[in-house]
Amino acid sequence: MTVELTDRIAVTDNDGLSLDELFDQLEPVPEGYRVEVVRGVVHMSPQRRTHWKIIFEIACRLRQHFGEDAEIDSDVRIDFPGYLNGFCPDLVKIADGATPDGKGRFSPSDAELIVEVISQGTAVNDYGPKKQTYAEAEVPVYVIADPYSGQCHVFTSPKGDTYRSEVTVDFGDPIDLTCTPLGLTIATDKFPRD
Repeated sequence: MTVELTDRIAVTDNDGLSLDELFDQLEPVPEGYRVEVVRGVVHMSPQRRTHWKIIFEIACRLRQHFGEDAEIDSDVRIDFPGYLNGFCPDLVKIADGATPDGKGRFSPSDAELIVEVISQGTAVNDYGPKKQTYAEAEVPVYVIADPYSGQCHVFTSPKGDTYRSEVTVDFGDPIDLTCTPLGLTIATDKFPRD
């Protein structure tokens, strides 16, 4: 396995390992980096303050709306359908009453909302294979926050491998999710830009 520490690391030779074995081989992850596997390719990207601030703003709004007992995770692995898809969404709202499996992981069908904040090196995954996989897993709401363009892309109504509805919202304008199972609006006026 070849690993280079750059802005983004992609390792393609997984030696036929299972997803669990692949993640075990990657330990320990360098401090300040996040690792996920997208279609068998390992992606390691640095955590950035801008990303965390956006994630934190959304998490606070979700906690305010759903209460302190709401299951809201960040950078926690969920195994999605398809070839070696171990995603660690920037933010995920888990359905009330869902319980993790014996390994402490939730099922993709438990996700009500997934938010990904774009990194330049991994944006192609968020807009491409991850979006397709989230639709296939029937995640009801997928939001991409892009601090480079200053926009959020809101995808709803999954069918097959695509979302049938997409709305683009500029930072500063609210994300209206009142017509989704979430039933809330998320302010974006405090979202920083890169």
